Amino acid sequence: MPIMPEHRWLYPIDWPELSKLIRFGRAGGRCEHCRRPHGARVFHLGDGRWWDADRRQWRDGRGRRIRVAGANVAEAVRLTRVYIACAHLNHDPTDNGPRNLAALCQRCHMIHDGAEHRRRRWYNAYRRRALGDLLAMLDDRAALPITGVPRGTPVRLTA
Repeated sequence: MPIMPEHRWLYPIDWPELSKLIRFGRAGGRCEHCRRPHGARVFHLGDGRWWDADRRQWRDGRGRRIRVAGANVAEAVRLTRVYIACAHLNHDPTDNGPRNLAALCQRCHMIHDGAEHRRRRWYNAYRRRALGDLLAMLDDRAALPITGVPRGTPVRLTA
């Protein structure tokens, strides 16, 4: 996944090489959680089960072989291209030790980051709400009736 420009300074200079080493050197171009291959178009059922074309078998969300029963599989199957990204397991981009980095496909990466994304979404909403309350209070003070001052003149309000 591309790094946001405002967060680029958190990553080491050699991040592209380090990421490639984890994704293709250590993980062999496969997701370390579910074993989906990088760059391949994979048939999946949307719940983590996917078709491993190399081994000609269905696998679950952890990469284990499973059996899929039923004729309705053809109706539920979807096709997705897999992209492997290097993920920080503790969500700290300054911690680049090999034990903290994992090669994850987009599905496993979103599952892993879900709790952190929910925490950040709550924090940002809380911050915006607090800022909105502050600005609303300032707007209420500015709406006080002030007489005898020409429009457009800066006014200093005292509490």
